[in-house]
Amino acid sequence: MRQLATYDARDSIPTIVTAKRILTVDAETPEAEAFLSAGGRILAVGSAADVEAAAVAAGLTPERAEYPEATIVPGFIDPHAHPLMYGQMLTWIDISPAQAGSIPEIVARMREGAEKLPAGTPIRGYGYEQRNLVERRHPTRQELDEIATDREVYIMNASGHGGVVNTFTFEKFGITRDTPNPEGGEFFRDADGELTGELSDAACNVLTGLHGVKIGHHGPNFHLGDEPAEHQRQLDLVQREFLRGGVTAIGDAQVSKREFAAYLEAADRGALDMRVSMYFLSHLLDQVLDLGLTGPFGNPFLSVTGIKLYADGTLGGWTAYFPEGYVGDPCRTGQLYHEPREYTELVSKAHAAGLQTATHAQSPTAIKLVVDAIEQALGERPDADARHRIEHCGLPTPEEITRMAEFGIRPVNQTQHYYNWGEGVEQAIGTPGERFNPLGEFVAAGVPVTISSDAPVAEPRPLEAIQAAVTRITRRGAQLGPDSLRISPEAALRGHTLEGAITLGRESELGSITVGKRADFVVLGADPLEVAGSDIAAITVHETWVDGSRRFAADEAR
Repeated sequence: MRQLATYDARDSIPTIVTAKRILTVDAETPEAEAFLSAGGRILAVGSAADVEAAAVAAGLTPERAEYPEATIVPGFIDPHAHPLMYGQMLTWIDISPAQAGSIPEIVARMREGAEKLPAGTPIRGYGYEQRNLVERRHPTRQELDEIATDREVYIMNASGHGGVVNTFTFEKFGITRDTPNPEGGEFFRDADGELTGELSDAACNVLTGLHGVKIGHHGPNFHLGDEPAEHQRQLDLVQREFLRGGVTAIGDAQVSKREFAAYLEAADRGALDMRVSMYFLSHLLDQVLDLGLTGPFGNPFLSVTGIKLYADGTLGGWTAYFPEGYVGDPCRTGQLYHEPREYTELVSKAHAAGLQTATHAQSPTAIKLVVDAIEQALGERPDADARHRIEHCGLPTPEEITRMAEFGIRPVNQTQHYYNWGEGVEQAIGTPGERFNPLGEFVAAGVPVTISSDAPVAEPRPLEAIQAAVTRITRRGAQLGPDSLRISPEAALRGHTLEGAITLGRESELGSITVGKRADFVVLGADPLEVAGSDIAAITVHETWVDGSRRFAADEAR
């Protein structure tokens, strides 16, 4: 019989930590000179003298970790990410804007990467965003044919909701110009009706299998099949990247049996170095209820939290639901993943059992659908602290923001989305797109701000996300919307720490440097509250600590 790793055995030895500035994100003691940790928890916070006295009173002889030139903040919390999918991307060829700024550069990088693969192995790339390319368009299958004509070539769009394949891929799976579009997806065609190579959402089933994307099922799931051992390698790669960014806890917003099995295996071999809160996909709701996973369950490193649903698609891939069509393409409307009644019944069923829901919704129509469903569920079973979530929550109307405040709904936003392709939202739907992720409006209405990465859609780099929230300046140097949509550095830091913990229901143990909480913290090269907003992303993450133990050090990672 296998025995799960005992994570308490990895708890830290007593340590007094000092720094130039310690930002606790604790309202009662917002700054401190030092803190004491032992056994994975924070035992004292305050002046150096008070912390030293606390160590003596506890009979401890602590080690010292001194950072006279650094700023320490709580470990960053990323409550919406897709680690296994991100790990898969890290094994593909990087064609992100930093690596390829044009279609010829994408082709060149893909051909170079293909030379390192065994003959016949599919060639896969990730990270291109068509609006960041010189050509301002998707590559075509003919251009990907320049990479290979004897095996599959697939490049996934940064949105994670589709991409482009070569001609071989279409021929292998029997896709022709006469193949009908599946419900909830599209094989794109040119003016003559010929396949361009671009495909989105449910059309990606040719790559993922029939249960990858399905209307009325659970939304998109674009993980391609890998062996369990490969999933473990991917999780190891991913954890290193999260820790490199200072992230100590995540919410996995798309857990199927595959992800659950991968996490259990990682826990069994003692390999979880960050905390994972799992949101099971909605097609597993009945199984979750049958197992009785409706209350706190798990340990500090792996726990069950709630249910993930989808209302509509993505703004980046133009599959979010705009029934009047997109300004950039009036023939596109996107789609809802459930009929309103079916979606409302799912939310009510989860809520009645005490489960938190987290629903992907981008368009005003989809967001209203979610708020309506939550209002009905709360009417059936009042709960002042249900903390239902709206993932991304890109374009809520002012009316829905007011209702979100009334019903305690927590939006989980990804400011790096508008940093990377904010201009594209305006191209897609017109000037309303400048309100994309209106954090300033949330603050004004009393709606809590929670920030995350949605990795792999964006890299897990909280400081970049905080910079975007503070400045609303895109990668191309344009400000998206008026200053009223920006938030302060203090609010942004809280949004990526304590508010993330509250969203995950873990504020009693995570999110601030507070006595009794887990000793998760990050050592930064500069103070994010003092540098210019446009310089926040450039701050170095020197070290990341989890449970009072150093799990990442930049000087050791080079």
